[in-house]
Amino acid sequence: MSDSESILSSMTETRSFPPPESFAKTARISSLDEYQRLHKQSIDDPEAFWADVAEKNHHWFKKWDKVLDWQCPLAKWFVGGKTNISYNCLDRQIELGRGDHAAILFEGEPGDTRELSYNQLLAEVCRFANALKKLGVKKGDIVTIYMPMVPELTVAMLACARIGAPHSIIFGGFSATAIADRVHDAESRTIITADGGWRRGSIVPLKYNVDEAVKKCPNVENVVVLKRCDNEITWNDGLDRWWSDLVSSESDVCEAEQCDSEDLLFILYTSGTTGKPKGIMHTTGGYMVYTALTSKLIFDFKPDDVYWCSADIGWITGHSYITYGPLQNGVSVVMYEGAPNHPDWGRFWKIVQDRKVTVFYTAPTAVRAFMRQGTEIPARYDMSTLRLLGSVGEPINPEAWMWYHEHIGGSRCPIVDTWWQTETGGIMIAPLPGAFTLKPGSATRPFFGIDAAVTDSTGKEQPANSGGLLVIRKPWPSMLRGIYGDMDRYREQYWSQIENVYFTSDACRRDEDGNFWLMGRVDDVINISGHRIGTAEVESALVSHKSVAEAAVVGIPHEIKGQALAAFVALKLDATASDDLKKELLDHVAKQIGAIAKPDQIRFTDALPKTRSGKIMRRLLKELASTGEVKGDTTTLEDFSVVAKLSESDG
Repeated sequence: MSDSESILSSMTETRSFPPPESFAKTARISSLDEYQRLHKQSIDDPEAFWADVAEKNHHWFKKWDKVLDWQCPLAKWFVGGKTNISYNCLDRQIELGRGDHAAILFEGEPGDTRELSYNQLLAEVCRFANALKKLGVKKGDIVTIYMPMVPELTVAMLACARIGAPHSIIFGGFSATAIADRVHDAESRTIITADGGWRRGSIVPLKYNVDEAVKKCPNVENVVVLKRCDNEITWNDGLDRWWSDLVSSESDVCEAEQCDSEDLLFILYTSGTTGKPKGIMHTTGGYMVYTALTSKLIFDFKPDDVYWCSADIGWITGHSYITYGPLQNGVSVVMYEGAPNHPDWGRFWKIVQDRKVTVFYTAPTAVRAFMRQGTEIPARYDMSTLRLLGSVGEPINPEAWMWYHEHIGGSRCPIVDTWWQTETGGIMIAPLPGAFTLKPGSATRPFFGIDAAVTDSTGKEQPANSGGLLVIRKPWPSMLRGIYGDMDRYREQYWSQIENVYFTSDACRRDEDGNFWLMGRVDDVINISGHRIGTAEVESALVSHKSVAEAAVVGIPHEIKGQALAAFVALKLDATASDDLKKELLDHVAKQIGAIAKPDQIRFTDALPKTRSGKIMRRLLKELASTGEVKGDTTTLEDFSVVAKLSESDG
């Protein structure tokens, strides 16, 4: 990347929020000086730093022989150590006196609720672990899980981990074809599912999807079915088994398998449903240590916290920050099964009120959807128990950050804006809320042990406020160990761009204070007349306009400029689409960034196409803006009518 190819970054943000004195006073990391000292230590001597963390905070059956074996790009952490992450989530918490403390606080979409203490969760995990062993599941066997967001999903994960059987969880929004691809790739013989799951008052036919997938997977020997919705299903004798029947006679004691630190803990396939699935591999010890520490310090966990991450466990966020990270810290975890707007847009805030949630972690797309509904809805609910907010999934634009801060956090809660990936296993860049001055839209600084930099394509570090490539220059404990069955693809995709560094595929800039500002995927950097512009900044500029609730910007071919920008804009409910507003938005972008960033198309829409996890499907928008139609895979769409309506709009 030459100077002429550097990524233009013209967005400025002058607002800043130091940590509230009352928050900093009790925070686990309470000053910038403390962070800088510990971060320097973690970079200068990572082996000593992580050995100390692992020894003090975790149970090991056998201590490791060596902290790190690094043969780029292959890492081994806590080499020779024996542990079990299920033991650390459950047995260790009970040994610390938290057996009667609530582990899971469940909210079903229809309104049913359940609570499981750490003692009760351990008992359920042991019963199901024993049932899996009776089915012939052995250490090293990969078990596929395709379930709704119910406590048994957590039970299944922890049961697999307890017996040393890696799990492969498939998000409940995926189709039968996607299930079959993943089951086949993982060579999985056991699938755990449910008859259905609730979503917006309707039943998602999970068992039906599994039945269709199994027709293409002759190696599957067992399908375990949880009864959740009581919907009609097809029963396959010799293959299907009710969860309840399997566990009814099992003991609530199951000794945890002594797993090697580098034993495979899980595979998680990235969300694309076309082509060969990409199974990201995470192992036991390093992932365990890293997710526990990031949870503890970034969410500033206290013993009585009620923590709610609104993600689905089918994504990495749910693995790391609904299950493994929080439970290792002994907090109470809220699980919600359904949609954020069922039966109405107040559902999330009612859960916060009823469960007295203290730490809340959600996606920017959800925040912007709530923004669109207005401020009067959250104002109806008592959310005074909240003390910390979090953001995950993509960069949060400053206006959404401010709305979240003011209307959900009551202008008193710090916001931890977190950057990380399926591949990284845990949060890499984020504020420590008692130590950092926050800037809306910035993920702030790297976590301990993370040597992050913004470079050009040769690995040369870029000056402050110059956009470039975000890379990680040293190994970290929760890093992916490869792509299942395809190590060549692992090397090519993550380690071939710049020698001996991990390429994140994200564009980024670092400001003069050392804060990182994510600018979107490198694939989303558009070359307009020789200027490289990150679409995330254009989206942020659009959303900063008083009439705009949400925006997605994609690149389209242009005869003269090479590429141009097309913007899809969802307006706030009190705004009206018009040609005058289009012109106003174009002028607004020019003022915020520059004339070069003005979109060639602006399309107004009632909603943007999203997956059930809330991610905008920009691939579909790019197809639509470039060709006028959508032919690509739409199986993970939350609402299929959105694409049809967009196709009828004009630019």
